[in-house]
Amino acid sequence: MTSEQHSYDELAYYTLAHPNQSFIHQHIVDAFAAQHADEKTKPIALVFALAGLYLYLEKDYTGKRVQQAHMRMGRKKKDWPVIDLPEHRGAVTVSDVLAARPGAERDSMIRAWCASVWEAYKQSHERIAALVRLWLE
Repeated sequence: MTSEQHSYDELAYYTLAHPNQSFIHQHIVDAFAAQHADEKTKPIALVFALAGLYLYLEKDYTGKRVQQAHMRMGRKKKDWPVIDLPEHRGAVTVSDVLAARPGAERDSMIRAWCASVWEAYKQSHERIAALVRLWLE
């Protein structure tokens, strides 16, 4: 197991046990998937991850609402577009998030991580936004 995967697993434990009902766990799932995507990643996985980051950061969706959007998207679309992978996928990593003190500081770092990954995919922002609008209307 890589150290990043180990850090992710530890962070997942934190978010799954989180007392906030917004389901912050969904955001770490999306950030990790987009940051660690490679040529073997299925298009649906990357599209859903980026759609989740878009909805969280640009539309202020909670993790629960992102999860519901993913379910709606999955019922409508079957041919998922291939998204170009940027060389760098964000300066903030899961290890940086885990290094933050649990509570408000770590929760803030989760958002910073998501924003860092989302910004790395800036060439795909318009495409993801258009796809989300199409699939969720």
